[in-house]
Amino acid sequence: MENLHKVGGSLKRLHQAEQFLWQGKVDETLALFEPLRKKQAQVFCNYVRKHRHRIVNYDYYQSEQICSIGSGAVESAIKQISRRVKISGAQWNESNVPQVLAHRCAYLNDLIGMQR
Repeated sequence: MENLHKVGGSLKRLHQAEQFLWQGKVDETLALFEPLRKKQAQVFCNYVRKHRHRIVNYDYYQSEQICSIGSGAVESAIKQISRRVKISGAQWNESNVPQVLAHRCAYLNDLIGMQR
């Protein structure tokens, strides 16, 4: 979105592009700006083409409540894992890490219960 608003121009076009990007519709977004000759529009199109694999349908994920779409939850999880890895005296076998992460994800998604 940051790069989108650098393009400027028609507010209607910018709003439509926001909706398309929120829904992961990269080709539709590009179709709005490719005919334009302004340098900012071409830079934006190049950026979207380069990063199209990272543009997901956020609208779907949010409506299905699949995951948090904010980066805060991800950054927090990374910090927690980092602290666990650095526990004094802990030894980690690299081949066990995927299983540990899978268990952690299952727990956080209420797929397994904690016995107390």
